[in-house]
Amino acid sequence: MAVRTATAARSESAIVLRAFLGRLAFYLFVVVVSGFFALPLAWLVLAPFDRNPTLSVQVPSWTLSNFRDVFHDPNTGSSLENSLILALATMAIVVALAGFAAYALSRVSIPGRDLLLYMLLLFSSIVTGSAAMVPLFLLVFDLGLINSYIGVTLVLAGGLLPAAIFILKDFIDGIPASYEESARVFGANSFQILRDVVAPVARPGLAVIAVWAIVNVWGNFLIPFILLRSPDKQPAAVVVYNFYTEGGQANLRLLSTFSLLYSIPVVVMYLFVNRRYGFRFHGGIKR
Repeated sequence: MAVRTATAARSESAIVLRAFLGRLAFYLFVVVVSGFFALPLAWLVLAPFDRNPTLSVQVPSWTLSNFRDVFHDPNTGSSLENSLILALATMAIVVALAGFAAYALSRVSIPGRDLLLYMLLLFSSIVTGSAAMVPLFLLVFDLGLINSYIGVTLVLAGGLLPAAIFILKDFIDGIPASYEESARVFGANSFQILRDVVAPVARPGLAVIAVWAIVNVWGNFLIPFILLRSPDKQPAAVVVYNFYTEGGQANLRLLSTFSLLYSIPVVVMYLFVNRRYGFRFHGGIKR
């Protein structure tokens, strides 16, 4: 009996030890992976305040002159405004059109509806902006929209719409049809139902599409670079390359400072939406 008790105790100790070592290994893995993400962020936060930043993370020799110098470039401030204009305009088009299209596809039974959605998503994933840039450029040129915000906005919105419709339809599918039937009984028309019943309930889904559209436009380089000719119309994603020399050498003082300014609006937007919705989405209804 004593031998069995000792054997059981040793076996239990081995199990506890293995569980402890496994958990320790997992925590070490998480720390290492987190370090890979934390170091670039730490560099982005500290380098703009350093008189002589390098590619390594270090305690800065504090200065604010980098922010003054970065605005010596006349396109710095206007590029952030241009990015904001393109992002908000594209977001408005994508949210509005995707909302109408997703609602129609969710509520109207169309033969081949699901196949159409998957085909739209497939083609939007395969035929990216870079792959379709030549025909897009020719189309925008024929429409006379080269070097205009309208041309860039339409191209960006067109590329985002298929995936936006696919995502938003899932939210609207989660809205019970009884809500709309009750409103129709009280005399509401289709537009009133969409505006006063569907849109408020699908607001988390609309927020997801809005944030997703803004982030995609905010970091897009190729389409504005090709379609916008005037330096004063180019967004920040294009102007950031002004802080490189012709040989490809980066001015780390100005580049890090501009990158920090460039990232602040997206971070602020994320904090606002996260505070408002918490990114806890379940279909069309937030729980």
